[in-house]
Parts: sequence; structure tokens; C-alpha cells
Amino acid sequence: MTEPRSGGRILVDNLVAQGCDRIFQVPGESFLAVLDALVDVPAIDVVTCRQEGGAAFMACADGALTGRPGVCFVTRGPGATNASIGVHVAMQDSQPMILFIGDVDRGMRDREGFQEVDFVAMFAPLAKLALRIDDARRIPEYVARAFSVAISGRPGPVVIALPEDMLKDVVEAVDRPRVERHPIAPDPDNFAEMLDLLRKAERPVAIVGGAGWDTATGAAFDCFARSWGIPVAAAFRRQDAISNDSPVWAGNLGYGPNPKLVARIKAADVVLAIGARLGEATTDSYTLITPDHPGQTLIHIHPDPAELNRVYRADVAICADVLEAANMLARAEPPATPHPSAAQARADYLDWTTPTPRDGVTLDLGQCVLAMRERIAAVDAVICNGAGNFSGWWHRYWRYGPHGSQLAPTAGAMGYGVPAAVAAARRCPDKTVVAVAGDGDFLMNGQELATAVQHGVDLIVIVVDNGGYGTIRMHQERDYPVRVSGTELRNPDFAALARAFGGWAETVDRTADFAPALDRALAERGVRLLHLRTDIEVITPGTTITRLRDA
Repeated sequence: MTEPRSGGRILVDNLVAQGCDRIFQVPGESFLAVLDALVDVPAIDVVTCRQEGGAAFMACADGALTGRPGVCFVTRGPGATNASIGVHVAMQDSQPMILFIGDVDRGMRDREGFQEVDFVAMFAPLAKLALRIDDARRIPEYVARAFSVAISGRPGPVVIALPEDMLKDVVEAVDRPRVERHPIAPDPDNFAEMLDLLRKAERPVAIVGGAGWDTATGAAFDCFARSWGIPVAAAFRRQDAISNDSPVWAGNLGYGPNPKLVARIKAADVVLAIGARLGEATTDSYTLITPDHPGQTLIHIHPDPAELNRVYRADVAICADVLEAANMLARAEPPATPHPSAAQARADYLDWTTPTPRDGVTLDLGQCVLAMRERIAAVDAVICNGAGNFSGWWHRYWRYGPHGSQLAPTAGAMGYGVPAAVAAARRCPDKTVVAVAGDGDFLMNGQELATAVQHGVDLIVIVVDNGGYGTIRMHQERDYPVRVSGTELRNPDFAALARAFGGWAETVDRTADFAPALDRALAERGVRLLHLRTDIEVITPGTTITRLRDA
């Protein structure tokens, strides 16, 4: 289209050209021209949110589910600074996202105008790319570039500032066609070297998930790992890399992993890391596998060359899309006899993820997760959570389905679960979407229940209320036992709060009451909230505050 259009309409038309069908936004006067253009473009679903941090989290989660950039619009100043948390998460999670920020008029720049911020400077260290569009004729170029950067190599966020007056300019512009990710195949020589190492390995293990991972990648890698008998572990919060019912699935790394899996990783002679950055959480502060890993051979496959040998010395570094690598691995001739270790790793995983009742605990979260497993099929569920010790029960005991069944920030951001659940429920209406949140975590973005009700989505929220910031209290008790300071919370009646938003809700105080309450929640539609009142004494699935103090 080349006839004269406003900058706002050119932007919207080019979002459609790139396949964008949904945006998450909090309105601002700085991009009214975009909102006006959206009136005439029903192909884009406009999700109106209650806080920019929630909107950015939704866009990040949407990008994680689709593999195309989730799109968020916010206004300048306070709107952009609120949304910056979502950009940080998208970067650390390697998820494609584009944040558009309405900005001051071009003629007002550099005067510290109303809500003015230099967004290119502000977001440069947080995003893959930060840009400003000053000429409406170049909007198609910038939009295409943003989508290309967001999905290429290691996916991530792009930020674009939009001067308010530029969006009102009426100009002619040539729209750009949809951009796609260009797959990179492994180098044949490196690939052959990798296969040789894997064939000779006595104790191989794989660490999977991360940049560019999708359902097809998981299926191909699962096929490879089964035929070779290689135990598969997930990087931190990548537990849906392959379906957890696979006979080679060995569990997850991160916080509170299975000690037997930790021992297996340390004893491995060949470690195949594919997609994973091997970050601090996955490697227990770079100790599970050390950056120089003496006595171990590290094969690292990642789609971004800048990530290879950045922290970890790789014996074989392969720059390739994970899907291309997984497909080649699935086609490779397997050994005549698969490695025997996968079966034992699987048995260890099943034992570790089978919760046993805890004596003296009134509301046992392990048994709650077990009740969920009995009622909700993992393949039909999306479990969303933010940050906090509460998540440890689900990370340990829930058995995730294939890619897209876990939305959880590797950046450890609080307040992610409810917005992510809204995005998932909008994107996957046929799934059972569950947001799991701690009491502190929930109130970071609990207002997005209003967004869920307004847009008519179906989701379940489980609020684990122990009256404190549990993770910080745990560290506090380890470092300064008994000296509790600044970590206690006085909470509202979360069930009453959910009902005030227009949802269905119940409060659960005992283990025996959880399953019947969940049954009632599953029978309802719309927003449903279960308020679980627990004791902060039971601080993790494996320990208590008393034990921390005694230690």
C-alpha cells in the first residue's frame, strides 16, 4: 500500500504484514494515532491492561508461546519504566518481544519535556536493539527490522520509540513483507565430531531448552535421546523442553534440584547443552558445571555465536538453530545398544517427583500438586508462575507436557504468573491455564485479574499465602537466623478480592479440602481463584525454617 496514510496507520498495517494478531497495551495520549488506526483493523486483538508491567509480561509470554514477537504498546516516561521489567525478562528468557513506546514530539526533545526519557539510551543495555522512528516513511523498514532482530539468533526484545507527532504525519510509505527466521544448520565437521564424542561417551547427559526452542525441536530431540539412551535434564525453568513423560526425562536443574540428578551431571564425561545458555541458576552459580569443566567434555549448541565460549569453554561449539540440530541428531545412526543410564535417571526422576505426605503439615502443597496431576492432563495445561519459594513445589512435583506448557521467568521476576496466564488463556483457549503465585508475587500484578475478566478468558489462579516473602525469608534465616526483618506480610482476603474483580473464589486451609475445591473450580468458567493459606514454617518442599535455624 502506497497511498497517503498516517504514521499510526502505517505502523498498524505493517504489524499485520508481520503476522501480529494481538497487542497488549495501556493507553497513552502519545500513541493515540495508533489506537485510532486499530479501530479499522479488526485483525489485531487489542488487550487493554491495567499496568504496563503486566502488559509487557503478557507480550513476553505471548512471544514464548508463538515464537513470533509478542507486541506491547505503552506511553512515555512512567509507562516505559513500568514496562522495562518485561523487556528484562524477555532478554534473559531469550523470548521475542517488541515494545513500542509513545514518545514526546520531535520538536520537544532534549528539553526534559513532560515524561521525556532517552529511550534508546535507557533500553540499550536491556534489549537486543533500541530504536527511534523520526520519519513515518521509514516505519515499514523499522518494523521489519524489529521483527527480524527479535526472532533471529538468540531471540529477544526490541524497543522502538514513536514520537507522537510522527505518528500523526500523513505520508506515503511502501509496506514490507513478513520476515522469517533464517535457519542455521550445524557445520558438518563439527556435527561429526560431536557424534563421535557421544558414541564414545560412557556417562553422557543432555541439558536442554532455551533460545529458539519449540514443540518440533522437543519432539526431534526426544526421538534422538531415546534412541541413544541419553538422560535429558532441563535448564532452569525450561521443564517443557520435551514432554516429561519421555522415558529419558531426568528432571530439572535450577533451585532445589534432585540431588541424584546433580550427582549425575557432575559425574558425566560428556555434557551436551543445546539451546541453554548454562546460566547462573541452571549451573548453581557455575559450580555444577564449571566454566572450564576439567574432566568433562562440553558440547554446546546455540543459535547465537556470541553465546558460544562466552562463559563456558566449549570443546565443540556449534552455532545452529536448535531445531536444525535436533533434526540432524534424530536422523543420526544411533549406537547398537543405547546407553543404560537413561532408565536409572528416569527412575530417579519418578521417585523425586512423587510427593509423600509431610507429617504435621495442615496444608501440604505436595499433595495439592498431586491432586492437580490427577485432575488436569499435563498435555492440556499451561502452568504459569512468577518468582518465589512457592514455585518449588510445582517445579518439583508437576510433570510438564511439551513446549508451551510452562511459562516461568528465568530472570526470576515476581508478578509474572497472572499476566502470563492471561496471555496464555487468550492464545490457547482450549488449554487449562493455571497461574500459581505466592502472596507477595500475586500482589505485584494481581490487578490483571481485571484484564482477564474484561476479556472473558478462562483461567485458574492459585495463591499460596504464607504471610511473607518466602524466598527472602529463607535466605534471611540461613544468614541471620531468628532475626526477621522486612519480610513479613499482612495480606488481604484473596478470595474476597477475586470475587470483587468478578471471579469465582474459595479459601483452602487444609490438604483434604484442596481437591474438592479444585473440582469446583474446574467446573466453573472465567476467572477462578483458590486462596491457599499455608504456614511459612514449611519454607520449601524439602526443609523448614526450624531446620534452617538449627543448621
